[in-house]
Amino acid sequence: MQPFHLAFPTTDLAATRAFMVDAIGAGIGREASRWVDFELFGHQVTAHLVERTGDAPTNPVDGHAVPAFHFGVVLGWDDWEALSRKLASCGIDFLIQPY
Repeated sequence: MQPFHLAFPTTDLAATRAFMVDAIGAGIGREASRWVDFELFGHQVTAHLVERTGDAPTNPVDGHAVPAFHFGVVLGWDDWEALSRKLASCGIDFLIQPY
């Protein structure tokens, strides 16, 4: 499997860093004052600090309004269940609950 790189905007780099590391379990790669590289299951995901973000358009998927801009990793069922429990224990506010 080839690793991928994905970048996304954030208006709060410190909160994004805390979420990615503490809730998701990502590692930290390179970082600067306006961006952070995270190691996420062998892939590189980068958060870039921006002044504002707009409302994300959505598409209907499985009865949910899924934001058109999203990413994820494909996990085995046991790993998915463990991550889902960990996120729930962190009090994460989901747009769509894990299912």
